[in-house]
Amino acid sequence: MFKKYVIERNIQGIGAQPMEALCGVALQSNNVLDELGTDIQWLHSYVTADKTYCVYMARDEALIHEHAKRSGFPANSVAEVKAVLDPTMAPA
Repeated sequence: MFKKYVIERNIQGIGAQPMEALCGVALQSNNVLDELGTDIQWLHSYVTADKTYCVYMARDEALIHEHAKRSGFPANSVAEVKAVLDPTMAPA
């Protein structure tokens, strides 16, 4: 069974990088994901000034850390998502 994780990565100046550089980051990440197989999947990331917040599906947290190690991108914080909330859940 897969679990969803949010990974906080401290990467100084990432938000100031041009799109070409961000595409290179995605390529590097995808190459490592290919090596790791089908037990881990990157869904998307949010880029802020000095951090990225990445959402992954994975068999376990160890795979998240292995991806970080192999890709060279830090995993400063890894948290398993327990629930997803959105505005449609509130009573009318």
